[in-house]
Amino acid sequence: MHTVHAHLRGWMERAGMSVSVDHVGNLRGLYPSARSSSKRLFIGSHLDTVPRAGAFDGILGVVLGVALIERLEGRRLPFGIEVVGFSEEEGVRFGVPFIGSRALIGDVDNQLLTMISEAVTAFGLDPKRVSEAQAGDNALGYLEFHIEQGPVLENLNLPLGIVETISGQSRFDVLFEGHANHAGTTPMNLRRDALAGAAEWINTVECKTRATAGAVATVGRLSVFPGATNVIPSSASASLDIRHANDDVRRDLVKRLLQCAEKIASARCLTVSWKQHLDQAAVAMDPRFVQMLERAVASTGCPVHRMSSGAGHDAMIVARRLPAAMLFLRSPGGISHHPDESVLAEDVAAALDVGMAFLRELERRHA
Repeated sequence: MHTVHAHLRGWMERAGMSVSVDHVGNLRGLYPSARSSSKRLFIGSHLDTVPRAGAFDGILGVVLGVALIERLEGRRLPFGIEVVGFSEEEGVRFGVPFIGSRALIGDVDNQLLTMISEAVTAFGLDPKRVSEAQAGDNALGYLEFHIEQGPVLENLNLPLGIVETISGQSRFDVLFEGHANHAGTTPMNLRRDALAGAAEWINTVECKTRATAGAVATVGRLSVFPGATNVIPSSASASLDIRHANDDVRRDLVKRLLQCAEKIASARCLTVSWKQHLDQAAVAMDPRFVQMLERAVASTGCPVHRMSSGAGHDAMIVARRLPAAMLFLRSPGGISHHPDESVLAEDVAAALDVGMAFLRELERRHA
């Protein structure tokens, strides 16, 4: 990460920004305003990614922020712009995502601080000063550019999408339990096969989710015990991930799927239990900023398309405190978190044009 910071620091400084690293590891480049005391717009995304990923998830949004400053060619606005490259968005290292953006809004508690303290110190920073990363009262809002990480824009043949909501998420582990027995001597009508029950339920998850507009559900992990070819499974544990932009719809779907699990288990003489790991509410972007972004897109001649994001982003964290907006760029092939992740040069150019139009409107409002 020191190498990444060094490359970006040089680019930021050449664009006329003063650069620092706060004590949670966020790289921050400030382009000052024309006024000695003014509001500040944050533009950012994250610098980390997942193992064996591509080159654009997160960091594209930071690079676009710096490119916008370059386009100003030294012209000062009535507000400052701070480009932030967040640390630890993905949650790979500590199992906790959004650490950098949580620090920006002052949401690093003692438990999290203890967890990251050693790493912060090893990076040459001071964990006692993490609170200094918090945005000041002069914060105007937050804008994030990001690849879509999905196939929607490509299927619509659109370069850009305006995010109006980041979907809420529910995550569970669902455990079906039956009775292990010999695979060759136990008749089919006398079996209590936990895996068969789980399999029936997984098919139900897919069918009912397909019938719920806007919902997605995934069973991404399945653990079977005892796992022998000649033994009827006594237990099967399945993960469940459900997302929707409307929390009421998401929670209703969760309720119906868990009721289906109970019915399937009862019919097969199994027991079923579950443990919830996440109930994350949907996050709406700021309506005024979304409208401004919509006008900015329209002014460049690009089609205007509003959409929800099924993935979590730093914008959903920052939106707890600041007005936030988010612009998606098309992901060719819908690929992300993979070495083949890419972006089209013309889409990047379009996003830069939209960013400049957004800054112009914000400039008029704060003239």
